[in-house]
Amino acid sequence: MNIGETIRNFRLQKGMSQGDIEKRTGLLRCYLSRVENGHTIPSLDTLAKIASAMDVALATFFSDAPADNGTKSSPQVSDEVLRFLNQIRRYSSGLNDSDRRLVLTMVKKMAASAGNGK
Repeated sequence: MNIGETIRNFRLQKGMSQGDIEKRTGLLRCYLSRVENGHTIPSLDTLAKIASAMDVALATFFSDAPADNGTKSSPQVSDEVLRFLNQIRRYSSGLNDSDRRLVLTMVKKMAASAGNGK
């Protein structure tokens, strides 16, 4: 999953420019470009701002299943998973890009290990 590519696709589907997102979020256009091109990984707080600016649910960015109309649908998420994601969101806001990448790499490795029955 490339979150920047997902953001760009939703933005274009909504007919919005990076400038439109900048006006609604206060995030600089150059930052949005870096996110969309995969040079920067945004925090969950930043993703929430972007989702709100585009009038989509934050969870929509993480859904892999396309809806009937070709857009992505919001996945059904348990309360336990929502609590976990909110904790990650709360603690990740103070992390720099390098630390966010490290956390993401660790989570990917743990998920891969869990998928292999380890």
